[in-house]
Amino acid sequence: MPLKITLKPHERMIIGGAVLTNGDKGTDFFIENNVPLLRQKDIMSERDADSPARRIYFIIQLMYIDEKNLAVHHNTYWKLVREFLDAVPRKLDLIEQISELILSSNYYKALKFTRGLIDYEKEVLCHVQKQRVGGIRGC
Repeated sequence: MPLKITLKPHERMIIGGAVLTNGDKGTDFFIENNVPLLRQKDIMSERDADSPARRIYFIIQLMYIDEKNLAVHHNTYWKLVREFLDAVPRKLDLIEQISELILSSNYYKALKFTRGLIDYEKEVLCHVQKQRVGGIRGC
């Protein structure tokens, strides 16, 4: 059974490594085979991977959409994870869950779990900023 995708005007998505941008009107289309797929809300640009947790998310995204360089992305992931755990050892349980998903090639689900790391990191940074300067925008 094909997957029906409805794109909003100007919405972007990645299908099998190709970046698509919709035109001025909403569009329906069907994907009839199994292919890596990310909607705009799940896509992170390299420029936006500006924190340890976000860099982990970005490298998992590359694993998902860039299979030909999987070994390089895996090596980068393990390096990033070691650095993250050196700074935040209390997140070992979540990192273990994400790593298990990666080892079983379930990259999309690993991305979803990594959102939890990003949320935790943002919470910690907001807490630190509030203590230092009495709050920051977006916290």
